[in-house]
Amino acid sequence: MRTIIDTHQHFWKFNPAEYGWIGPHQGVLRRDFLPSDLEPIIRSSEVTGVVSVQARQTLEETHWLLELAATYHFIKGVVGWVPLISGELLKTLEGLATNTRLKGVRHVLHDEPYDDYMLRDDFNRGIAVLHRFNLVYDILIFERHLPQTIEFVDRHPRQIFVVDHIAKPRIAAGILEPWRKNIRELAARPNVYCKLSGAVTEADHRSWRDADLRPYVDVVLECFGPQRLMFGTDWPVCLLASQYARWVKAVEMMIGSLSDDERDAIWSGTAVKVYGLDQ
Repeated sequence: MRTIIDTHQHFWKFNPAEYGWIGPHQGVLRRDFLPSDLEPIIRSSEVTGVVSVQARQTLEETHWLLELAATYHFIKGVVGWVPLISGELLKTLEGLATNTRLKGVRHVLHDEPYDDYMLRDDFNRGIAVLHRFNLVYDILIFERHLPQTIEFVDRHPRQIFVVDHIAKPRIAAGILEPWRKNIRELAARPNVYCKLSGAVTEADHRSWRDADLRPYVDVVLECFGPQRLMFGTDWPVCLLASQYARWVKAVEMMIGSLSDDERDAIWSGTAVKVYGLDQ
């Protein structure tokens, strides 16, 4: 029996003030999403565990996600938020690092007001200490940020990075370049991994087909290979364009020609290795 780990999903107790990125036009997301909502959904898709990723840039949320992980066995790890530009970062990490469920951190780079935010000196000083705590850094960007991201990761050759949502290419418009060129260049760095997640919300929400996604999936398969790719759903955000089970089936179809070992790497093996998860 195969093991499937969803490496990218979110929980929240919704209120419009704290989740301003969820607009009025995204009504399906404007409610609470909790472990009790997700558990039956993953069970029906034979998903055995998840990695919960921050959706709000507060330490309060990071602690809450860790509490959920302590309560629900299927939450295998947490990618939380920490104040990377703060002078108190080391103290914060020393406190959090005692919790082995914290596997990584993320900052919502693509919502920063200028595209070079990741090249700030104070941000990079924060990134430079993560490897001391064996923490992965998840990179959340739009495709236009890929040139800066290449420069950014080159400053941290010892840090493990995971690109979320295949760097959000312009799938709805059917545009491959310069995303393809830049993602190939980024993938040349062996310390960079990639999540096969978030693609449906970059496609046409109402009319996407597997064929629309395949060219982009084929590119990351070629560039990263199965040993540096991992499955994720981006639930509940994916509900804007797809039910959970439909995305699982879409991935199953798109990686169906790979060997058993290659599929196993994408479904769980890469995640277990990169995030240090218990199966």
